[in-house]
Amino acid sequence: MPDIRIIETSDGSQSLYRKDLNETYHSTHGAITESQYVFIQHGLDFHSEQGRESISILEVGFGTGLNALLTLDWAKSHEQKITYSTLEPIPLAADIYTQLNYHELINGSVNQADLKHLHEAEWEQEHQLTDNFTFFKTQSKLQDFQSEKDFDLVYYDAFAPSKQAEMWDYDVLEKTADLMAEGAVLVTYCARGQFKRDLAALGLTVETLKGPPGKKEMVRGVKQ
Repeated sequence: MPDIRIIETSDGSQSLYRKDLNETYHSTHGAITESQYVFIQHGLDFHSEQGRESISILEVGFGTGLNALLTLDWAKSHEQKITYSTLEPIPLAADIYTQLNYHELINGSVNQADLKHLHEAEWEQEHQLTDNFTFFKTQSKLQDFQSEKDFDLVYYDAFAPSKQAEMWDYDVLEKTADLMAEGAVLVTYCARGQFKRDLAALGLTVETLKGPPGKKEMVRGVKQ
């Protein structure tokens, strides 16, 4: 298990610092602020405007569970059914995730027990957490992940290219695109030029959007 410690970010929400990568799990300018802006506002809200009855989400990097918790909170106030699949090769220890303070700051209907449930749910099994939120997690890297279904929305939340370059290689992005349904959306905090060119080469329409606090830009791609 890597050396990981809890830090506080600018909006009061916590993130983690991983010593071996010299990297944080979220923006130090606000963990909840970044996740809400990038993945919920520009990902889930954007896709939900299509009006489909259900949305299948793939998250690359479960990490602290913040994106999943925010999505669960979203699902509790919307009618669309969410099927949420997430990948995490290095799960957090209980003494870390039980200290995270997200439930205190998310102005919604989730609590600490919800985050604990997400972390402690059995791997490789579907869990019906609410009437319209189904949760599945697998302890594997994206490179090893196999799925028989396509996804409507991808939260691409790997560590930055400067810290985990292999997650941003063309071959890995190609695999991600192959997992996406026609019209599917990918969102990420990264706006690196090569990354955008690779997405475009893979057939995605790429939008460069204003970034969350501390980041000039973010990216949304739509598979055509």
